[in-house]
Amino acid sequence: MSNQEREPMFSAKNLKLFTGPIGMNNPITVQVLGICSALAVTVKLKPALVMAISVTLVTAVSNVVIASLRQYIPDRIRIIVQLVVIATMVILVDQFLKAYVFDVSKQLSVFVGLIITNCILMGRLEAFAMANKPWPSFIDGLGNGAGYGLILVIVAFLRELFGSGTIYGYPVLQKLGLYSTGYQNNGMIILPPMALILVGLIIWFQRSRNKSLVENK
Repeated sequence: MSNQEREPMFSAKNLKLFTGPIGMNNPITVQVLGICSALAVTVKLKPALVMAISVTLVTAVSNVVIASLRQYIPDRIRIIVQLVVIATMVILVDQFLKAYVFDVSKQLSVFVGLIITNCILMGRLEAFAMANKPWPSFIDGLGNGAGYGLILVIVAFLRELFGSGTIYGYPVLQKLGLYSTGYQNNGMIILPPMALILVGLIIWFQRSRNKSLVENK
């Protein structure tokens, strides 16, 4: 126990907690969680980025709260407590977005509230925060939020670029002169099924490069 308490805050173990979900244990491409967000908020890069940051903050802070209270939470009501913590954080994030980035809040609509039902959050609280101290739990929350956000940003980047010809609202394809050559925006890419196809391609790409992901199944 004393060795755990003396463990450096930025030890190799904690670094792995952060980097693991971004790559080899990504919550979307490996654990196949949070897929609904990839369908709903990745038409444009800006709302996808805001959603990624929101989920990361909620996951990290909720992990810390549950890890701090884990010894005082009765086992039979632990799921209820976890939901209360997540719901509180989501409400705070939702109110912040409405106050400071109202246009994005309108685009995200009900999907901010649906963070409460995101399997990634409940999974990290139940599997990690309930068994670990606040600092590792915070790192774990950041890592899983970043891994989730990375996939959202990649999908949104591709969908906005080829579906609308822009990146973060900037007319990239127009500036490159592609429209003058006859190129037209691909409206199919901004439809929900294409988001699922892109996520599927990312999953295929990662697993084709990491055979251990296939062998472990």
